[in-house]
Amino acid sequence: MRKVVITGMGSVTPIGNTVDAMWTSILEAKCGIGKLTQFDTENCDIKIAAEVKEFDLKNYVKPLEMKKIDRFSQFAIASSYEAYIDSGLQSREFNRDMFSVIFGSAAGGSTIGPEYHKIMEQGCNAVSKMTIPINLVNMAASNIAIKLKAFGTCTPVVTACASGTDCIGKAYRDIKNGYSNVTLAGASDACIQPVFIAGFNSIGALTKSTDPLRASIPFDKDRNGFVMGEGSGSLILEEYEHAKNRKAKIYAEIVGYGSTCDAYSLTSPDFGLKQGIRAIGEAIKEAEISPGEISYINAHGTSTKYNDKYESMLIKSVFCNENPKIAVSSTKSMMGHLLGAAGAVEAIITTKAINENYLPPTIGYQQVDEECNLDYIPNIGRKKKIRYAMSNSLGFGGHNSVLILKSKGD
Repeated sequence: MRKVVITGMGSVTPIGNTVDAMWTSILEAKCGIGKLTQFDTENCDIKIAAEVKEFDLKNYVKPLEMKKIDRFSQFAIASSYEAYIDSGLQSREFNRDMFSVIFGSAAGGSTIGPEYHKIMEQGCNAVSKMTIPINLVNMAASNIAIKLKAFGTCTPVVTACASGTDCIGKAYRDIKNGYSNVTLAGASDACIQPVFIAGFNSIGALTKSTDPLRASIPFDKDRNGFVMGEGSGSLILEEYEHAKNRKAKIYAEIVGYGSTCDAYSLTSPDFGLKQGIRAIGEAIKEAEISPGEISYINAHGTSTKYNDKYESMLIKSVFCNENPKIAVSSTKSMMGHLLGAAGAVEAIITTKAINENYLPPTIGYQQVDEECNLDYIPNIGRKKKIRYAMSNSLGFGGHNSVLILKSKGD
C-alpha cells in the first residue's frame, strides 16, 4: 500500500480567508461569530451567525462568471486554488489523468428559494437557465476540476456534516490503492439562508443566543445549539513518492480513516456507541497504532446538548484505559458549524496543530458539565508535541467519520 501525504492546504472561513489568516485567529482565540447580515432577521428567532467576511472571488474567476457560480462553489474555488498553489503543482508537469477531485457539500447550492419565488410571481419561464448547474451538489467538484484541469475521478461525497472528512478519507483510500496520484479533497457549504436557518431552528438545532461569545460553546453545560457557519476547506493529497520526487513540502501524513453508520436515527446519535467506537477503531487499526499514541483530538463538538454528550462518551469509551487525559477541543467554538465543510477545515486545523505543536482551545468555555468531563483545552491553547492526532466528524443520518494524521517528522 502507498503512503499518502498532505502537500497543500486552502481555506475560506469566518475567522480568515486563507489558512494563515485562519491559523492566526486560532492562535489569538478569535471568535468569528457576529450579527447575521445576509438576510432580514426581524421575523426570525436566530440573530447571529458565523459569516465569511470580506470575501472577493475576483482573484479566481472573471466577473461575468461569478453570476454562474453559487456561493458554496465560490468558496470551493477559492480554497482549492490556495491549496493548489500552496502545493507547488501549478509549476510542475504531472499526469493529470491521475489528478482527481473528491469534493463534497452537505447542501449544495442555495439559490433554489429565489427561483421558486420567480415561479410564484412570474411563472415557470422566469426561472434562470443556470438554476440547475448552479445548485447541484457536484458543481463545486466540477468547477474545481475545470479550473485545475483534473482529469481523474470527479466525485462529491454527501454525508451531511461528515462530508468533508469522508471526502478526505475516500481520497486517501484512492491514492493508497493506486487509483490516483494527486487528489484535491475537501468540502464547501454556504447555508446562511432563510430556509436553512428556519429548518435547523425548527428542529431545535440552533442556539437562540444573541451573545457571540456565549453562542457556540461546545461541551459547556449551558450549550443549547450550534451557530450556523459557512466556508470551505481544501487539501492536496499526494502519493508520497510522487511528492518526494518533485521535492514538495509535506505537512503531514494521513495514516487512518474510519467510517460507519449508526443506522439508528436521521437526527439523533445512537448512545449505544457501537458504530462510533467501530469508526475510531477502524482508523486506529489502519494507522497501526494504539489509542495511547494519539496526542490530540479535534472534536466534532457542535455545542448541541446530545452531540457533545455522545462524543464525550465515545472518546471516553475508546481512550479511558490507555489515554484518559487526552486533549480534546472544538474549533467550532470560534467559527460555528460549517456543516459539510467542517471536517475539511478541521483536518487543516489538525494538520497545523501537528506542524506547530500547538493545541487549539475551545473558547467560551465556562460551565463544567458533569456528563462532559474531558480535557477540552478551555479558552487558552497550549504547546504540546504531537505525533498523531485525530479529527472526528458526525453527521445527520448517523454518519461517524474519523481521520488520523501523523507528523511529517516520522
